[in-house]
Amino acid sequence: MTSPGARPARKAVIPVAGMGTRFLPATKAVPKELLPVVDRPALQYIVEEAARAGLPEVLMVTGRNKGAIEDFFDSTPELETALEKKGDAARLDAVRSSTDVAQVHFVRQGEARGLGHAVLQAAAFVGDEPFAVLLGDDLIDERDHLLEQMLAVQAEHGGSVIALLDVGMENIDKYGAVAVEPGSQPALDGDEVVAVTGLVEKPPVEEAPSSLAIIGRYVLAPEVFAVLRETEPGRGGEIQLTDALATLVARGEPVHGVVFSGRRYDTGDKLDYLKAVVRLAAERDDLGPALRSWLREFVGELPAEGASPA
Repeated sequence: MTSPGARPARKAVIPVAGMGTRFLPATKAVPKELLPVVDRPALQYIVEEAARAGLPEVLMVTGRNKGAIEDFFDSTPELETALEKKGDAARLDAVRSSTDVAQVHFVRQGEARGLGHAVLQAAAFVGDEPFAVLLGDDLIDERDHLLEQMLAVQAEHGGSVIALLDVGMENIDKYGAVAVEPGSQPALDGDEVVAVTGLVEKPPVEEAPSSLAIIGRYVLAPEVFAVLRETEPGRGGEIQLTDALATLVARGEPVHGVVFSGRRYDTGDKLDYLKAVVRLAAERDDLGPALRSWLREFVGELPAEGASPA
């Protein structure tokens, strides 16, 4: 059942203004979002996810030195002509798919004032409609339909919907954490849907309301913009989206969470990025068999734990 007066979300917002300091020196010249995950930039996976979920318009909130992102999603007539002359249809399709996957727009975030401030830059683009926010550090496997589930929950209940993951109490201080009402209901892919009663950004473990962490997918009601304009800088001196959502909950606005149980690849730090590349490559039909064979050999050659490498 769809909530009365509900409008379907049609637009996605992807903040890409971060400096990528954890990947220096590579990100000194290349935006972190364009670092390859196998043979596609992480950012392309995110745009493809939005398009699959039925969000054909995408706004990227960029910052200084991010012009390469705009270039990547632009057409490249010279390259396409060269590939056509070579008869390289496979690479030509790959190049064109990055341009044709969605209608991509760009806006600058003049100051790095946090995720909430970045989302606020999308107000004119979004208008008075619900919209999705996708963060580039979280890749969701295309076989799992998290964003589709979230859009369906928002259409049914209204308000805002956030993606949640049980990370254990020992890790919750690295994330935004939520308190939820007891009980849940199933979503489309079997994930749980919970009603959120409180949110806090990176709480100390002993003060965390639960082990449910907010991960990088949101479907937000347009009312969040008015709240963000009034939200004071919070943790880290930044305008936190978590704080704005907490205000919406306190005002009685519905906020639901989808507790994700599928495949998520974290590209936010170097080790998890490497794991994501290996996992995705190992499952590919073209690369997987040879890579898995090599990995077995390589692991067998490794020295025992604690031993010095040869």
